[in-house]
Formats: sequence, structure tokens, C-alpha cells
Amino acid sequence: MEIYRLPVLNDNYVFVLYDPANKNAAVIDPAIAEPVLAKLDELDATLVAIFNTHHHGDHVGGNSALIKKFPKAVVYAGEKDRDRIPHQQVFLKGGDRVTFSDREAEVFFVPGHTYAHIAYYFPAIGDEGGELFCGDTLFAGGCGRLFEGTPAQMLASIDQLRQLPDDTRVWCAHEYTFGNLKFALTVDSENPDLQERIAKVSIMRQKGEATVPSTIGIEKRTNPFLRWDVPAIQRSAGIDIPDRVFARIRGKKDNFKG
Repeated sequence: MEIYRLPVLNDNYVFVLYDPANKNAAVIDPAIAEPVLAKLDELDATLVAIFNTHHHGDHVGGNSALIKKFPKAVVYAGEKDRDRIPHQQVFLKGGDRVTFSDREAEVFFVPGHTYAHIAYYFPAIGDEGGELFCGDTLFAGGCGRLFEGTPAQMLASIDQLRQLPDDTRVWCAHEYTFGNLKFALTVDSENPDLQERIAKVSIMRQKGEATVPSTIGIEKRTNPFLRWDVPAIQRSAGIDIPDRVFARIRGKKDNFKG
């Protein structure tokens, strides 16, 4: 399975999965259709699946145009997003499995950013590593805002994801990494891994390079939203109760102007 990262809109990423043996493709969270159609044309591929993580327009905006072009493509999304995802045909819950090419993905129910958010995890197989498509739940260096969920829900959701193998690649849907890490330094300033990461990311962004994918291992070492049980983060929060630590750090991020 090949993965193509398409930058769209201001800071979104859309991911095209490609099976070269069968010339089939799937797309994760198509914000808009045109770049996806161009990539499919370049690959001479047939779109067979759309995997949506949640209902926000910058994740589903391309569904209708893609289905118009490929009417046999199947649209997958969370069961609690019923009537919020254009052309949804399959209604997924946590623990369900979906397939593309020779890979099978586990579905995680990860409410917090929205009440219906899901993520797709393709475990490692052979020489191909694990791949996590997490929408706006987990970002490189951060996490999504809590529009429809609670801090306790989001913590539980992210805790599921941090249990994945460290080498799992994290394909999040936005290029927010540098800003996220600038905030992370305000709550975890003595973290040498974080200091090293932000220096590298700064150079990458100056060159116009993408910082996605990350890995679960990197996030566990540098992302404050996976580190609610680390003393330095608890000191920054002024409390050691996990969901309250998470809530206070998320609140600080919501008000961060850096």
C-alpha cells in the first residue's frame, strides 16, 4: 500500500492510499476533490473507498464530487455521524475492521474533537509499518480542540492511540506542528527531546517541508497531550488528576497566542 500526502486548503492534508497491483485507491478525509482526482488520474487508479474520520467540512467537502466521478466507491465513517457525512454507506463503531488492498484497518472510536470521531489503524504487515489516520484527534505535537466532547473523553481517546507501537506512523490532517511545539515548550520547557524536535521542525518549515507523518514514539516523548502522567506536565497544570491535567493543558493551548 502506497500513501500519498496531498496538501490542500490552508493547512489540511488529504491522504490517498494506492494499491499498484490492482490500480485501486482509497482516500482519507477528502477536504476537496480536485487534487484527489488529479492524483487518481496520475496513478490511473480507480477510487473504491472514502474513509472519513469526522463530519467537519474540511474533511468531507470532496465526498460528493468524488462519488459523482466514482459512483461505486464506498463511503465509510462513524456510526454516530449518521446524517452528517455526505454519501455515507458504512457506519463504523470502535473495534470494527475495514480493508483496503491487502491491509486490514482497525477502527478506533475517539470522541473529543467531535462526539462521533473515529480513527483508522493499519497494523504493520511484512515490511510495511503501522499507519494511523487520526483526523483531528491527535496532531503532531498537539491534539484537536474539544468542540463536542469532554477532556475525559479526549484523554481516553488519545490513551487508546498512545498504546499503539512506537513506530506507528501518525498521519494527522493538519500542518500545525510548529505552532503546537511552540506551545509545548511553555508547559514542558526542560524536555530535551522537545527542544531537539522543535529545532528540526523549524528548519523543515522554513524549507516548506511537511512534518507529517510523525510517529507514536515521537509523540509520547514530546507531545504534552500524551504526557498527562509526566511530572513536568503535572507541575505545569498544577494538579495530578489525569483528566484535569489534560483539561488545564488544553485550556492553556486554547488561549495560547504564540
